[in-house]
Amino acid sequence: MKILILNGANLNMLGVREPGIYGKLTLEELNREILAYAQNLNITAGFVQSNIEGEIINYIHSAQNEYTGIILNAGAFTHYSYAIRDAVSSVGIPVIEVHLSNLHAREEFRHKSVIAEVCVGVISGFGKYSYILALEYFKMNY
Repeated sequence: MKILILNGANLNMLGVREPGIYGKLTLEELNREILAYAQNLNITAGFVQSNIEGEIINYIHSAQNEYTGIILNAGAFTHYSYAIRDAVSSVGIPVIEVHLSNLHAREEFRHKSVIAEVCVGVISGFGKYSYILALEYFKMNY
């Protein structure tokens, strides 16, 4: 099984940007922890991050031929990118939307995800464990 972990806008700033909300781990540290957990589950994990909406769409499109599924943290694109939503719905592989913080405990504009409806599920508010829980889902169901 091969899972793409796709991180969007501003996630390259983890560890610096609002550590009280997003934690102190950098994206590289987070990816190392996710990779170690994935390896324990015999899952191959690929990692990409982009602040550019079109690149995220391209990563989603190319994943359909290489990956079993996608764990997607689209960042702020979550709340308004119908283009990313359409990419997710077009590829035919399962996508789990994840977020480090609890979106419903944040600003009101963060409460709505336009991507969630085309995902297998949404995991939000568990920090790095949001990604870990998504890996567990893939291991148990695919």
